[in-house]
Amino acid sequence: KVMTKEKWIDILKTFVFAVLAGVAISIGCIANLASSSAVVGALFFCVGLFVILIFDFNLFTGKLCYTFDNKPKYLLKLLLILVGNFVGANLTGLLLNLTRLVSLKEKCIALVDAKLGDNLLSLFILGILCNILIYIAVEGFRSENNVIKFLSLIFGVSVFVLCGFEHCVADMFYFAFAMNYSGQMFLSLFIIILGNFVGGSIIHLLRKVFTKKN
Repeated sequence: KVMTKEKWIDILKTFVFAVLAGVAISIGCIANLASSSAVVGALFFCVGLFVILIFDFNLFTGKLCYTFDNKPKYLLKLLLILVGNFVGANLTGLLLNLTRLVSLKEKCIALVDAKLGDNLLSLFILGILCNILIYIAVEGFRSENNVIKFLSLIFGVSVFVLCGFEHCVADMFYFAFAMNYSGQMFLSLFIIILGNFVGGSIIHLLRKVFTKKN
């Protein structure tokens, strides 16, 4: 089939909104690095997902939760979103090196070293746990109850940050800011992506299977 102009525009929008999501998560990461308190840093990290949900940007870890609700071609959209998130996170991380906030780089390098020093099974499990919480945040934000909406977002995001669970898009930023593009980095990132996929998509699938519709 010939691609229509509208289809190309839709693809471009998907990609641009994915890049913006990568930037939004990166800003949350910067807030986390800038904080001297782990709890405060985790709370302010929430700004990233808050912006994404408010403006309906495309975040890979949120979108992949609904993989099994869609046709196989949805995987191509997920791939495009992942690439867009990577571009946004890396662009932000590299540009930050040109600012006075480069003073945060030492803290970021220590964080990256801890991640890359971990074993792959640990990264996979931490990726699963992370996206269970992201799923809770995204689903809870759909609630019409404003209290539930914002508590889901705050607890879903801040808890995964505070616990040190692995979020692939946040890690893209940390790796870029630390300027670490090693083979170990790409392998670790791949394992984290798999963990995020399992954590987000499986919990949604199980919820659908075992929840009876009235």
